Amino acid sequence: MTQRQMTLVEPLPTCKQGHTARHIFDARRAGAGGGHLIECACSQTRKHAEFVDALGEWKRAHRIRTPRPQLQPATNVTQLGLRLKGGRTA
Repeated sequence: MTQRQMTLVEPLPTCKQGHTARHIFDARRAGAGGGHLIECACSQTRKHAEFVDALGEWKRAHRIRTPRPQLQPATNVTQLGLRLKGGRTA
């Protein structure tokens, strides 16, 4: 069997029609038509060598935005004052 549906830790985002997406991996080499693709009832990506590329195409096609993680300030860091020449503190 050259194609199989992959199980992911996190579910794929649905398409803009609300269909459940699934990740398909074709084990043939890239030159023979293998690769990763994402599909649902109404659309599918082309095959990509890497899953992240197929996911990127899926998100662009369905205008799915992924929020960037917000950086949280470290709570376990103590900031020490810097001493400049002459004893001044920065």
